[in-house]
Amino acid sequence: MQIGQLSKCTGVPVDTIRYYETQGLLPPPMRRPSGYRRYAESDTGRLEFIRRAKDLGFSLREIRELMELSSHASRDMAAVREAALQKVADIDRKLAELQRMRGGLAALVDACPGEGRIGQCPIVGALTGDVP
Repeated sequence: MQIGQLSKCTGVPVDTIRYYETQGLLPPPMRRPSGYRRYAESDTGRLEFIRRAKDLGFSLREIRELMELSSHASRDMAAVREAALQKVADIDRKLAELQRMRGGLAALVDACPGEGRIGQCPIVGALTGDVP
């Protein structure tokens, strides 16, 4: 199939498919005599794997590692589980940081009366370092 067909089939934009090729996540496609890329059915599966992994928060580097691990079906799954556990821990750290940021911003919003001069705004004061 051609790149447009692969894009439509997987929901992955054409430019993203090309990018994944340059990053080594997709093998270089065969070329027709006309120069058009020709993709195999296996490329559909690889793109779906990448898309699902991205939806779970994995980076392209991590996805590359997962693809390498998953290409050896007879290997033990412990390494895949460990990678997923590391991603869960990473997400937990990010959630904690987002909660901290939210708490700080919510406190500033609560302290701001929403009217009056900007120079007395606690939000602007916190951002400029001039807390009123």
